[in-house]
Amino acid sequence: MSNLKQLFLLDPEIIFLNHGSFGACPKRVFEEYQHWQRKMELQPIYFFNELLMPALHNARKKLADYIHASEDSLVFIPNTTFGVNAVARSLPLSRGDEILSTNHEYGACDKTWQFICNKTGALYIKCPIQIPLASNEECIEQFWSGVTDRTKVIFLSHITSSTAYLLPVKKICARARKAGIITVIDGAHAPGQISLDLEDIGADFYTGNAHKWLCAPKGAAFLYTRKEMQHVIEPLIVSWGWGKERQFSTGSDFLDYYQWTGTNDYAAYLSVPAAIQFQREYNPSEVRDECHELLRSALQSIEKTTSCESMYIDDSFYRQMAVTGLPRIDDPATLKNALYRKYRIEIPVISWNSRHLLRLTIQSYNTHSEVQNLLTALHELL
Repeated sequence: MSNLKQLFLLDPEIIFLNHGSFGACPKRVFEEYQHWQRKMELQPIYFFNELLMPALHNARKKLADYIHASEDSLVFIPNTTFGVNAVARSLPLSRGDEILSTNHEYGACDKTWQFICNKTGALYIKCPIQIPLASNEECIEQFWSGVTDRTKVIFLSHITSSTAYLLPVKKICARARKAGIITVIDGAHAPGQISLDLEDIGADFYTGNAHKWLCAPKGAAFLYTRKEMQHVIEPLIVSWGWGKERQFSTGSDFLDYYQWTGTNDYAAYLSVPAAIQFQREYNPSEVRDECHELLRSALQSIEKTTSCESMYIDDSFYRQMAVTGLPRIDDPATLKNALYRKYRIEIPVISWNSRHLLRLTIQSYNTHSEVQNLLTALHELL
């Protein structure tokens, strides 16, 4: 696999195996980001009044084409947690309504739904999904066992943060639509790691990060809302896009509520087209497949070292991010710190469901030798 690390701003002295947390930005994409920041500072009035809206329109169109969605169904937002908040605070929830999720979800989003439930009297239900899963059908049946006549919303990840499982969200969304249940999908890890067709997935709401696997600058994400559900969304921040008289109106409440909220640094949003172009040139599906194969091989080797059973029946359940079990250790932070301080390996060691896990991500800048260094470190430390 070609090593693209020289194209990124990453410290060459660090073995960076944690792309999943915040991503990493290529040099040329970061230069585009700074280009827009300089344009803003060169003439702020002209930038905001004349340049910004056409540039946002162009960036949104490029992103819509990339993830196969209509341009007027997308708004830029800072991150996926922001998107989940925008949806959760807009939904008309009442006492006794149930939001069905899983025990694999991202902690900040769990907190979002619990906050909303505390205010509305709704209930946040976390259906336990037992792993390793044998099939997507088993996942769907386990999850659907939690649906009741009070289930109003389904919230789940496309790719889970804690266990890196690729969940069958398209089939779940289709089943939910027939049952009259609203679907909210956390796609934080999906754009750039897997090919996306949001119209085909059919979620009512889908929010994803561009700053992770798509490699855009930090603070670039999107909220997709199916046209039939856009009337539900309210502004998370009330600003110039609300009310009868609007600045920079597009004619769409959904776009106006989120596109212009006043003074902000929009450079990360405007750099998304450069990130998409980088993906097409340097990280096409063939490279992602190579990353997947290196990850698969790494998991097998780690499991031999740790004697822990695999978290997956086969490699169809993950792509470029996966977890592996660890032997019983006193403190995950101690192992994480030892890997970094002694071996200069940046990799998360997490606790999930009373288990200690190592979460490994392979991006186009990672190499076989870096994986070998990890295996050597684990052998010595464990």
